[in-house]
Amino acid sequence: MGVFDRLPPMDHLRSEKMCFVQLIIPAESARVAVTYLGELGLLQFKDLNEDKSPFQRIFVNQVKRCAEMSRKLRFFSDHINKAGVRSSVRPALEPDIDLEELEARLGEHEHELLEMNTNSDKLQQTYNELLEFKLVLTKAGGILASSHNHAASAERELDENIYDREVDEGNAYLLEQGVHQGSSGNSGVRFVSGIILKSKALAFERMLFRATRGNMLFNQAPAGEPVTDPISGEEVEKTVFVIFFSGEQAKTKILKICDSFGASCYPVPEEMIKQRQIFNEVSARLSDLEVTLDAGIQHRNKALESVGSQLWRWTIMVKKEKAVYDTLNMLNFDVTKKCLVGEGWCPIFAKSQIKDCLQRATLHSNSQVGIIFHEMDTTESPPTYFRTDKFTNAFQEIVDAYGVARYQEANPAVYSVVTFPFLFAVMFGDWGHGICLLLGALVLILREKKLSSQKLGSFMEMAFGGRYVILLMAIFSIYCGLIYNEFFSVPFHIFGKSAYECREKSCSDAHTAGLIKVRDPYPFGVDPSWYGSRSELPFLNSLKMKMSILMGVAQMNLGIMLSYFDARFHGNALDIRYQFIPQMIFLNSLFGYLALLILIKWCTGSQADLYHVMIYMFLDPAGDLGENQLFWGQKELQILFLLLALVAVPWMLFPKPFILKKLHKERFQGHTYRFLGTSEMDPDSEPDSARARHDDFNFSEVFVHQMIHSIEFVLGAVSNTASYLRLWALSLAHSELSTVFYEKLLLLAFGYNSVILKAAGLIVFAFATAFILLMMESLSAFLHALRLHWVEFMNKFYHGDGYKFKPFSFALLADEED
Repeated sequence: MGVFDRLPPMDHLRSEKMCFVQLIIPAESARVAVTYLGELGLLQFKDLNEDKSPFQRIFVNQVKRCAEMSRKLRFFSDHINKAGVRSSVRPALEPDIDLEELEARLGEHEHELLEMNTNSDKLQQTYNELLEFKLVLTKAGGILASSHNHAASAERELDENIYDREVDEGNAYLLEQGVHQGSSGNSGVRFVSGIILKSKALAFERMLFRATRGNMLFNQAPAGEPVTDPISGEEVEKTVFVIFFSGEQAKTKILKICDSFGASCYPVPEEMIKQRQIFNEVSARLSDLEVTLDAGIQHRNKALESVGSQLWRWTIMVKKEKAVYDTLNMLNFDVTKKCLVGEGWCPIFAKSQIKDCLQRATLHSNSQVGIIFHEMDTTESPPTYFRTDKFTNAFQEIVDAYGVARYQEANPAVYSVVTFPFLFAVMFGDWGHGICLLLGALVLILREKKLSSQKLGSFMEMAFGGRYVILLMAIFSIYCGLIYNEFFSVPFHIFGKSAYECREKSCSDAHTAGLIKVRDPYPFGVDPSWYGSRSELPFLNSLKMKMSILMGVAQMNLGIMLSYFDARFHGNALDIRYQFIPQMIFLNSLFGYLALLILIKWCTGSQADLYHVMIYMFLDPAGDLGENQLFWGQKELQILFLLLALVAVPWMLFPKPFILKKLHKERFQGHTYRFLGTSEMDPDSEPDSARARHDDFNFSEVFVHQMIHSIEFVLGAVSNTASYLRLWALSLAHSELSTVFYEKLLLLAFGYNSVILKAAGLIVFAFATAFILLMMESLSAFLHALRLHWVEFMNKFYHGDGYKFKPFSFALLADEED
């Protein structure tokens, strides 16, 4: 094992070493110190006031002030967006201001903006009312004019004694009487004119008819254009109405109904001359109001532009101040010593940087007392922190989606950088499709700076975040596509001539019959002659199925090996002796042996049936192998592997719980035990011992836990190996689907002489390739590769029950604001 000790450590395999620290900060330098620590972003504070509500903490007033300023900034931002004013992302250069000055300026700007909004709303309401009045004058004047004409003709009929005075002609009689006598008479007909929502006009007319018992005449005309409602400010369809009635009681009812329906009533004189005068006056006032409103909007937009030029800077400043006071509320305040006491986690490499920050904070705050910073012992589990960059971050996020690693646990993301895109490519192997993916990934990478500053949709944001994952998936897809020799399902003679030729020169069908091997095997990948032959599917199925088993056994062995390095790193010899060793023996005695048989069969060209070999290894271990024997001593080796697999199961199950029980008894009795001489003496250090302490050790619980773990591994060895056959299934499905699209769309269309059919076939083929093969199939392969890593690979060693290191950092605030 000394070889492993001499190897250099891998940066990302283990999380950063953390230490629990305590800070004792004088009250006068607390705010400056926390601000500097936020700029550094390498210290995670622990909340020492969990039992207190937010309103019981020391700096609650400062937090309220910052929240109020945030509200004002959101108010400005909403008005800027509503007005369509462009606020510059890069703020104008202005001298720095403190929080008190910013609070005063925000208050002044808000008061000014509210006053402008109030004045603008009043002017806009007046403008909308005048606009409605103008429409009512236009439409109601036409209604009144038509009523006058109707009344004049009725008068001529009366003079000729043709008019029949019947009581049932109430509405016409009232109209004529009103025209004769005018609206000023006590017993004459009057009218009310106004405007109402078009959707309410029918119900409005019915209500008027019932309230006046039919003693009214309702005339209406559409406004003809959308009208801005003076109350709601929305553009709506309205209808102008004129109601003719008689009597004060009817007038009172009609006005109340108008008010309840939200109708606006406007006075319209009967005389055409007065109507024209009022119409001209209203038009003049409307033009004046338009000028005033435009000037007000320009003035408000200038005010919003001046605020918008500093909005981003002010927002970040307020967010930082609020974050500082929220963090200060997590510290304990020592009244006697007038200092704040804080605790938290930081990486060991950051201790010197934190000390420098604290020294600068002491100097800049002119404090007479320095800040005390020292390490503390704790029983809490440290947070997990991996330093990632834009390349490794996406792979780390894939692992963290399953579960955050324990502190100093082996990190699967290190291996997933290679294994994840490779397993994807095994299922997606086609170098034509791989080139398409590569082009998409390169577009995202080359436009990285531009896209990172834009607000993207959910799908584009996901694709942009995983741009380097897509890049590696594309590169490996090209590699696997070259091995499969598939370019949009079409084989090519890229690396030389085929190893097979027609037996006779007159052979016309070189794909189905008469092929013989005439030269060395094809240098790289699958020979193109296999495609289109009668044995294409059996050959490719056999190749991909066996390849899937080999990859699965290799990756599962890698997972078990990582469990060894984990146990060795934490000094858990029990896990090595009674978990790692029997697991390696069990897996490789059965499926490692199967992988060995596959390799031997490939190398020797044997016709042995491996299904028969593996089945009768259990049913008849001592039976004769016959033609299925691949090498000398195979039967004896099979019996040995079968016995080792049977021994490995109780080896995993029984020793560890009983050894832990013995260690507990010796500890409980105060014995100095030297049983193993390593840190496995402490049950707390055993990751799979349910972390039982000496005072509450439960043997039955530990035994059941170990039994479940053993059964899960034994059954999982079979099911996980079978699960890797999805590599074969999806690769076959992708290849066959590509073939169907190529032959049934592209070749079929190009078989016709019509240019239109050829173009249509090419377009349909392009869309099918883009949306089905490049999008749906790539998503399917991605999810299956994800499952193989989460379930089949990571469950061999990965616990994933830790918690992330979340430092107090201003950089995170700026990212959220972006």
